[in-house]
Amino acid sequence: MARTTGSHGEKTQAAIREAAVNLIARQGYEAVSMRQLASQVGVQPAALYRYFATKEDLLFDLMVAHMTALIESWSHARPAEIDPVHRLAAFVRNHIGFHVARRHSTHVNNMELRSLSHERLSAILRLRASYEKELRQILRDGSDSGQFALEDVTLTAMAIIQMITGVIVWFRPDERLSVEEVTDTYHKMTMRLAGAREIRETPHV
Repeated sequence: MARTTGSHGEKTQAAIREAAVNLIARQGYEAVSMRQLASQVGVQPAALYRYFATKEDLLFDLMVAHMTALIESWSHARPAEIDPVHRLAAFVRNHIGFHVARRHSTHVNNMELRSLSHERLSAILRLRASYEKELRQILRDGSDSGQFALEDVTLTAMAIIQMITGVIVWFRPDERLSVEEVTDTYHKMTMRLAGAREIRETPHV
């Protein structure tokens, strides 16, 4: 896709991404037009094509950026220790924190996979698989060490991912629970799903 260099161009591109995420999350990919997006950003419609040749190019860019940031976030949050219990706690905490902070981006990434071409869908699914492999390895290590009692690592990983991503559907930071309180509760539920021999407090790091 075409890109414009320079500080002004980078700021405009960032503004396009931000506006696109917010509009698509609220209205859906099909309902958002490039003209509407240009109006939101404050540029002429033709100017958008200097950054993204098509609307699908923009959607794909948003999804790649989201998944790349998620993978990088976990690479920084991953504890050095090998204990599966602490690694699982860190995974849950990082996952929930990341997605709560990026509610609209998460919604777009979950709901608009259908709008991608087959080739681009496959690319996003590969990124997802790479990330989810980390969780499966944690569960497998815990099962092998006897710390988790699991019948099916893959199904358990899928259930955990669905549960901890689903926080964004209902959570609002101005209501009765804080992010920390929600994370602590979801950590305990995750440990039960994993069949943990004991449920420890979530390490705050």
